[in-house]
Amino acid sequence: MENFDNIVRQLKKLGKDLQNKKIGLALGGGAILGAAHIGVLKALEEFEISIDYISGTSIGAFIGTLYAFGKSPDEIDKIVVDLNWLDISKISFSQHGLLSNQGLAKLIHDEFGDINFKDANIPLAIVTTDIFNGEKVVLKEGNVSIAVMASTCIPGIFAPIDYQDKLLVDGGIVENVPVSPLREMNADYIIGVDLTTTHLKIMPDNMIAVLLNTFDIAFKYQSKIQMLDAEVLLALDLSQFNLFDRKQIPALIEKGYLDTKQLFQEAIEKT
Repeated sequence: MENFDNIVRQLKKLGKDLQNKKIGLALGGGAILGAAHIGVLKALEEFEISIDYISGTSIGAFIGTLYAFGKSPDEIDKIVVDLNWLDISKISFSQHGLLSNQGLAKLIHDEFGDINFKDANIPLAIVTTDIFNGEKVVLKEGNVSIAVMASTCIPGIFAPIDYQDKLLVDGGIVENVPVSPLREMNADYIIGVDLTTTHLKIMPDNMIAVLLNTFDIAFKYQSKIQMLDAEVLLALDLSQFNLFDRKQIPALIEKGYLDTKQLFQEAIEKT
């Protein structure tokens, strides 16, 4: 116990040492694996590491929004664990997608009302992709619920979001761990959370699983390059978890917490 208490004191000191830096947190995409982001947030708060900017892609945009607008990690934990995922996915009558994720916008509205980026407690950026021209579209102004819908809109599954004369889908296509928006927001110390480095592979048995695996493969390889600009890379070891099973959520939250704590323990040992 004495050794553990000493580690915690050292970690808190590391957090205080970072107080003179503008810290950005980039939360990546990864379907159900995104629950691990909640554990990361719990660890950062325990170690007194304050986040000045936050960016998110896909599920990272959803978790990041909840945190940026004032929900504590424990509150986010309860929202995600209690969430009926069928409620946020409805049959779409669009020719561009099987489902609509408007339920996700409703969930955000139920928690916060009609929120705008400028009202966030922590400056927030959400990454999306313009499916027409393939360009990255970083949203930092306007309606947050629409931005989250767009960033979590997996092509072929969810209908794209028509917004600001663009047809927007999942931001993971262009930047799955959104480090670059944080540099543009003047963060000088970036912590990136990558969910795709390692996770359990299962044989896809339906069209949605095939599409998720397809995007996961693409995200994994581009994330390695994009993450080179982060000061800290949290490549979580999610080898026991798959992309689909929501029963994993409590264990994923705990794994995110433990892996983050381990990373900072190793950082201390090197100093």
